[in-house]
Parts: sequence; C-alpha cells; structure tokens
Amino acid sequence: MDELKNIIAKNLVELRTQAHLTQLQLAEMLNYSDKAVSKWERGEAIPDIRVLIQLSEIYGISLDTLVKGTEVTIEAKPKIHIQSKRAFITALSVILVWFIATGVFALLYFIPSTTEYAYLVFAVAPLPTGIVLIIFSSRWGNRVTQALSSSLILWACVIVVRVYVWAFLPEYKQIFVIYLVAAVFEILIVLWFVYRWYAARKK
Repeated sequence: MDELKNIIAKNLVELRTQAHLTQLQLAEMLNYSDKAVSKWERGEAIPDIRVLIQLSEIYGISLDTLVKGTEVTIEAKPKIHIQSKRAFITALSVILVWFIATGVFALLYFIPSTTEYAYLVFAVAPLPTGIVLIIFSSRWGNRVTQALSSSLILWACVIVVRVYVWAFLPEYKQIFVIYLVAAVFEILIVLWFVYRWYAARKK
C-alpha cells in the first residue's frame, strides 16, 4: 500500500508540474481542499477511485497510467487549457436563451392581442438562463459557480412572480411576502454550499 501511495504521489506531482497548475488550482477543479491535494502528493493518503478518474480526465491520460510506476513522460492536458472553451460554450448558450426570448418578444409584440404583454418574455428569460448556468456549472464549474447559479434561479422565480402579479393582479398588496420567502431560501442555499465547502476541507 505504501508503494502504491508513493507511485501515485510521484505521478501526481509530475503531472501537475507538467500542466503548470498549483495545488490550489487543482483542488478547485476537484472540489477538494489544497490540503487534500498536498497529502496525496506527499504520499500520506490516496485519492478515492472517483477522484483518480477525475485526475486522469484532467490530465488526459488513462487511469492505468496514473496509478502505475511507469515514468510519466506524456504531455498533460489540463482542464485549465480548455476552460476558456467551456466558458465560451456557456456564454453562447446564455446568449441563445436571450436570442430566443427576443424572437418570442418580437412575435408577441406584432400580434395585437398580446402586444401589451410582450415585455413579460424578458421577465421570464432569467429563469432559463439560470437553468442553463446550473447545468453547465454542475458539469464544469465549482461550488461558487453552482451557488451563484442556484441563487440566480431563486431570484429569477421571484422576478417572474412579482412581474406577473404586478401585470395581472395589481391590487394584490401582500406580494412582499415572496421576498421574505426567497430570503429564507437564499440563506439555505448559502448554508448548503458553506457546508459542502467545510466537508471538502475535511477530506
């Protein structure tokens, strides 16, 4: 077991060095703490199989290469080099959401019976935007981006309800309650992601 720890530790150090990553950058990619990465590289602990698979994907190598004692001479291909591409894909998806919203707005605006309410499309658009962001964030992001996306979805729902009540039920005065409810959920979101951050530091 000690030999396996040393082999993995040696390979992790070499791969991270080749990839020009700091321990903190790698830790953020894995949603772990830099302290955990440091333990792995010193041979004090072995990452679990899920993390080993993530590491092999980050560096563009096979799991077999990562855990064997052979010399790691391949050029690592870290995710940090494709993050700009992923950011571009995410931004393009968000733009597409608003492009579709604009198209729907134009369509409704030129229909006499819906012209008055065509603007409501833009009140709804932040919600699918948040959904798109949470999907990409869950796959490519970290806890911070996931927390921000979750908050966006929450407050987008608040906007939808508030604008539609204002448009169709202007006499309804108790709408302020929705802000209190949303604030409670926002606190829960923050606490949940703080807990996940704390749990990751304990790993």
